[in-house]
Amino acid sequence: MSSQHGKWTLSSSDDDNEDTNIESRPAALASQRADQHKPRESNPNSQQSALPPALKVETEPSPVQVKTPSSSLTIGSEVRQAAQANQHNPMKYESSPSLAGKRKKDADDSGWALSESESDEDHDDKGKALSLTQRDPPPKSLSPDPKPKRVKVEEDRPPSPHGRTYYIDEPDDFFETSIPPVNDTFRFYLNKVTGLDKKYNTGALHIKEILSPLFGTLKESVQFNYCFDIAWMVQQYPPEFRGKPVLIVHGDKREAKARLVQQAKPYEHVKFCQAKLDIAFGTHHTKMMLLWYEEGFRVVILTSNLIRADWYQKTQGMWMSPLFPRLPEGSPEDDGESPTFFKRDLLEYLTAYRAPELSDWIQKIKEHDLSETRVYLIGSTPGRYMGANMDRWGHLRLRKLLYEQANTIPNEEKWPVIGQFSSIGSMGLDKTKWLAGEFQRTMTTLGKSSLRPDPPVYLVYPSVDDVRTSLEGYPAGGSLPYSIQTAQKQMWLHSYFHRWQADTTGRSHAMPHIKTYMRVSPDYTQLAWFLVTSANLSKAAWGALEKNNTQVMVRSYELGVLYLPSAFNLKTFHVQKKPFPATTSSSSFPVPFDLPPKPYSDKEEPWIWNIPYTQAPDTHGNVWVPS
Repeated sequence: MSSQHGKWTLSSSDDDNEDTNIESRPAALASQRADQHKPRESNPNSQQSALPPALKVETEPSPVQVKTPSSSLTIGSEVRQAAQANQHNPMKYESSPSLAGKRKKDADDSGWALSESESDEDHDDKGKALSLTQRDPPPKSLSPDPKPKRVKVEEDRPPSPHGRTYYIDEPDDFFETSIPPVNDTFRFYLNKVTGLDKKYNTGALHIKEILSPLFGTLKESVQFNYCFDIAWMVQQYPPEFRGKPVLIVHGDKREAKARLVQQAKPYEHVKFCQAKLDIAFGTHHTKMMLLWYEEGFRVVILTSNLIRADWYQKTQGMWMSPLFPRLPEGSPEDDGESPTFFKRDLLEYLTAYRAPELSDWIQKIKEHDLSETRVYLIGSTPGRYMGANMDRWGHLRLRKLLYEQANTIPNEEKWPVIGQFSSIGSMGLDKTKWLAGEFQRTMTTLGKSSLRPDPPVYLVYPSVDDVRTSLEGYPAGGSLPYSIQTAQKQMWLHSYFHRWQADTTGRSHAMPHIKTYMRVSPDYTQLAWFLVTSANLSKAAWGALEKNNTQVMVRSYELGVLYLPSAFNLKTFHVQKKPFPATTSSSSFPVPFDLPPKPYSDKEEPWIWNIPYTQAPDTHGNVWVPS
C-alpha cells in the first residue's frame, strides 16, 4: 500500500500487542507556560494554548531532532510529549530536493519499504505510547541531522487561509449574556469554535457558559476527566463560584499524580479522588461534570479534556441534563427514576469506583428527581465480568439496550453503521478478531429481530489532508494518536475509513475530538439510534470477550449517552439538515458531521501521529516531524 505518505508493509514487530485507548494531550497545549505548577490568570486575548503558535522557522533541509525541556512535559503519554515537542519547535515548509534525497537515503537503511516522498521510523518500543508517567522520552525524529543547526524563530505569524479571526481566542460576542438557546428535546450540544461564522456557534456551548450562573447557583462540583490543567480549569468558573469545592476524579499514578497534586497546591478548594486502574493499559477516560446548585443538580457528559486546547478549535460534544430538582424530604431513594433508568445506572457507575470520596455525591443524587432524563447511560469500568454482569458495561451494555429498547426496522440490513472517533486501538490481524465479530454484532443489533445482518460499516477518522488543512494545522494531529506501530498491523482497517467533513455544522476544519456512533437510513435522513461518548475505537474502551465468550474484559473508564427514538415516542430520529444557528428546539437530530460520509480516495491515508509529513505545509506554513 503506497501513497504520497509512504508505502507501508506489515511488520513482525510485537509492540502495541496490548489494546490501547490512549488519548493524546493536544499538541496545542505545548504553548502554555512551561511550569504547570504555578497558577496563572486567564488572558482572553492570548492565543497561546488554544491555538498553534504557527511560528515561522527557518530550518536546514534535513529534519531536526528537537529536545524539549522536561519541565514543559507536564501531563501524559509519549504521544503528548512528542506532540508538545513539535509544538514548541514548529518547522517551516521548504521545498528542497536535498531533503527528499536525504530522506530517501535514510529510508534505504531502515527496516521499512518506503516511497521516495515519505518515510517512517520503525521502532519497537512496546507499550511506550501507553505510558502515562512521562518516564519515557519522546520518540526521536526520523533521520536526525547529527549536527542540527539552531534556527531563527520569527515573531510574526504566517497568514491563515481561515482568516484573521483564527487568531482571536474569544471574540466580544463569543459568550452568551443570557440563557443560551437550549435544545430541550435532545440536550445535545457541540462546543463553540473560534474562527467560525457566528451562526455556527449560536446554540453551541463553551465551558464558561456551562459553569456560569445562567444555569444555576453552584455550591459544589465534581470533574471526572483524563487530562487536567488545574489553573486553567479554576479560571473557567465564574468569580462568584471560583472558591466553591471541586473534586477531581482522575486516573493518574505515581509521578503523574504527584504533578497533578502539585498543580492544585494554590487552590485549597480542589480535592482529589484517584480512580482504581487495576488492569494494565487502562485509563480513566470518562469526562463528566456533576454540578450541585442551590436550585438542584445537573449532569454534563462530554468529550473534552479540562485543558484549554480542547475548548477552542476542536469539534467536541456534550449532553447536558435538565436541572434536576430535589425530591421532597423523606422520599424513598428510588423515587425520581427516569423511564431510561438513568438514576439507577448513574449510581451504579459511581459505586463502581469504590471511592469514599464519592459517597456524599451518591447520596446527593439519591435525593434528586432525575425522572426527566430521556437518554440511556453507557459506561465502561475496568474489570473482568462473567454471567449476569457481562452486559453491565461496554459494548455488551450497548447491545443489551439495542436489543431490549430499540425499534425493529424493515430492511435493516441496508441501514449503515457509522463510527466516528479520534483514536484507534489494536483490532487484530483481520477484521474478524473483534471489529467485524463481537463489536459489529453489537452495532447491528436492532430490537428483538432474529436477523444478523451485515450492513455497511463506515468509520470516520481524519485523513492527513484533513489535519493539514485544519484550523490548528498539523498540531491538531497531536490529539489523533493513531500510531504507525498499530496501523501497520491492521491495514485491512483502512478500507473502512471516511473523511472528516462537517460543512453542515461549520466544523470541517475543527478536527474532531468528539466520539459518536449511529445507525443511519440508506438515504441518510433518519437515525435508528445515536451515541455520544468518550469511547474511541478500541477494545480497552469497549471491552473484549474472553474464555470462549464466557467473560468480557474492560480496561478503561468511559461514559456516554445513548439516544433511542423509543424514549422520545418516535420510530426514528430525523437528521437535522441545518443544525446551526440553533435558536429554537428542534425535533430533528443534529448530527455533527456531513452525511453520507465521504470515503478516502486511493491517494488518501489516515492521520498517523508519529511519522513525518514534510511534502506539503499546513495552514501555518509548517511541517510535521515527530521529535
